[in-house]
Amino acid sequence: MATLIHTLADHTDDVNYCAFSSSCLATCSLDKTIRLYSLKDFTELPYSPLKGHTYAVHCCCFSPSGHVLASCSTDGTTMVWDTRDGRRLAVLEQPGGSPVRVCRFSPESTYLVSGAADGSVVLWNAQSLKLYRSGNVKDGSLVACAFSPDGNFFVTGSSCGDLTIWDDKMRCLYNEKTHDLGVTCCDVSSQPISDGEHGSRYFQMASCGQDNQIKLWLILFADFLGIELKYKCTLSGHSAPVLACAFSYDGQMLVSGSVDKCVIIYETSTGNILHTLSQHTRYVTTCAFAPYILLLATGSMDKTVNIWQFDHKQPCSGSITENESKMAVENWSEEDVLAWLHAQGLTDLVGIFKMHNIDGKELLNLTKENLTNELKIDGYSYEKDAMENWINNKRRSSPMTNLPLRSLLLTPNRTLKMAISRWLETHQKHDETT
Repeated sequence: MATLIHTLADHTDDVNYCAFSSSCLATCSLDKTIRLYSLKDFTELPYSPLKGHTYAVHCCCFSPSGHVLASCSTDGTTMVWDTRDGRRLAVLEQPGGSPVRVCRFSPESTYLVSGAADGSVVLWNAQSLKLYRSGNVKDGSLVACAFSPDGNFFVTGSSCGDLTIWDDKMRCLYNEKTHDLGVTCCDVSSQPISDGEHGSRYFQMASCGQDNQIKLWLILFADFLGIELKYKCTLSGHSAPVLACAFSYDGQMLVSGSVDKCVIIYETSTGNILHTLSQHTRYVTTCAFAPYILLLATGSMDKTVNIWQFDHKQPCSGSITENESKMAVENWSEEDVLAWLHAQGLTDLVGIFKMHNIDGKELLNLTKENLTNELKIDGYSYEKDAMENWINNKRRSSPMTNLPLRSLLLTPNRTLKMAISRWLETHQKHDETT
């Protein structure tokens, strides 16, 4: 059951986009503003609305830490904001000044992508806020973007109907015509799918378009084989162009919004419709799930954002006591543990945990010795260059424990990197105020 628990009606024009962090909801509008709300009681934050764009704001997104927000506009800029005080950190001008339709942070906060009406795609360094790489789609305006959860690639969608897959060096890895009348939105699930027949692991992607369709795809990324994009199925239900789609954080649900004024929630494993929500009175332009709790936000040209809550519990809801939490974790399946790893930004450990069939009970009993001796995680972090030099010198043991390395694949310590990023953000803020 999905229950409408709150309606936000502060924007004075069409709502174009909404996005969640772990503590806030951001919305943006044709009225040129971005508004931020607390998830505790949906009150607007003291420094909201954010003003600075001179034309309509098309998209907004949070960095993984939630401390930074990006917004993009018809005015040809992407603006970067500090979500702790509403201060504007940077104005990034799109080359050529074309209206910017979409923006997205990479999972590590390494990059920020902006895509524009002239088909230009820009990869910005999210720390220095300087242009890193740029490119162009083959035809049409760039209107959609989504990163893979491991950050190895991102997908863009264009108004001519193409989906294009890029690596983090802005090299085009794959391009395919997918929606005859144009792509409107795309999203990549943080929950991978296993192919039991071949033992491969895929990322699941959804795309929607002006053709009234939602399509599900499987993306296989391999260092030597490149990218493989496999069509999975088409989800039916909407009677008009579909303007938005988004996965739940655990990948179990997909939500879509349409010109038919309806919001449809699907079960991704079966394609079955779980809920149809029809409270909006005009086109539904945006929809988003919260990252760790079962909340859904839907925005519309009726100038409102509806907040929905689901009645069934999921792991990591964050609303249970410590004892209840331990009991809940103890009952987690292996898939629940993998979903939790993704939610915590620990995507790189998913393969190891899956290989060892770690369920909730085993997760609670893990010790440093287990991680080191059985899972071969040595518990130490190293400079990437130093570790590559160590391996290039044909050393095959851990520099700290001297235990044999089961794999020579380097796994980024995303938690440490995000902590460093938060420290830098805090100290940059302090330096600027002293």
